[in-house]
Amino acid sequence: MKEFKYVITDAQGIHARPASELVKELKGVTSVVKLTKEGKTVEAKKLMAVMSLGIKCGQEVTVTVEGEDEDAVAEKLENFFKTNL
Repeated sequence: MKEFKYVITDAQGIHARPASELVKELKGVTSVVKLTKEGKTVEAKKLMAVMSLGIKCGQEVTVTVEGEDEDAVAEKLENFFKTNL
């Protein structure tokens, strides 16, 4: 299992567009990817679940990746978060 924490720097947080882009990044990934904010955890492959977290600028999220391709997926997601969020 791989895990990293990230503080959202995008002024609008994770709203519909970046949430949709995140879900698209995870297409074809076999690992289970979860996002956690303030004790609430959801599957990152589900758009409405990600949006339900209501993640705002300055809030910290924990990303957990578990599965066969977890190393590559965790690295890909860290880059995605740094570039987009």
